[in-house]
Amino acid sequence: MKVKSIIVSQPDPNTAKSPYFELAEKYGLKIDFRPFIQVEGVPAKEFRNSRIYILDYTAVIFTSRTAIDHFFRISQELRLAIPDTMKYFCISEATAFYLQKYIVYRKRKIFYGDGRFSDLISVMKKHKEENFLVPLSDIHKQEIPELLEAEGYKYTKAILYRTVCSNLSDLKEINYDILVFFSPSGIKSLFQNFPNFVQNDIKIACFGPTTAKAVRDAGLRLDIEAPTSQAPSMTMALEQFIKKNNKT
Repeated sequence: MKVKSIIVSQPDPNTAKSPYFELAEKYGLKIDFRPFIQVEGVPAKEFRNSRIYILDYTAVIFTSRTAIDHFFRISQELRLAIPDTMKYFCISEATAFYLQKYIVYRKRKIFYGDGRFSDLISVMKKHKEENFLVPLSDIHKQEIPELLEAEGYKYTKAILYRTVCSNLSDLKEINYDILVFFSPSGIKSLFQNFPNFVQNDIKIACFGPTTAKAVRDAGLRLDIEAPTSQAPSMTMALEQFIKKNNKT
């Protein structure tokens, strides 16, 4: 079966040079983008019930831009003035630069890793005396608390936002040749929105081992998987599959 249409369970790329657009043009594909999951902020009233007082902490660990957005959102809703002495530890340089949206960057103590949490842990070793706050989603990598505990850091997890299933009722049914997923939550959303979904000839593509496990646990057939040594990106894995299956 030739591949003619793909739905990617993520927002539209914010660049005109997305490899998805190049793939669509090269093979004459229809590629639609539709987030199967979305983020909702925890209300300030609910956060108060957690008994976490942001100003009790001397440092914040940010693992994503979303975490930064919700940290400053909840601080504003609680009418808190974050002190200039607060230290910020970010998963990557790009995440650190995003702080400029909320603070005067050059006047703050900001540290960052290379994109891996294990590297950020190493960066933090000179700051063991700090009391760390870690803003997270309700669904987060267990590596984060495990590494912090293993290294003996004083920290508290603050659940400031949640990952929830999007409402896809306007789609009515999934008429695409390939469905592309990036998280187990996306698989959950598929069945929440389409409880009678039957795969048949539809191909399932996914990124990451946890998503692959969720696909198989749901009783679905996994046809395209990334990353691999031959296909480190999702678009490369898709192209390899399309090349093979769209031969005339």
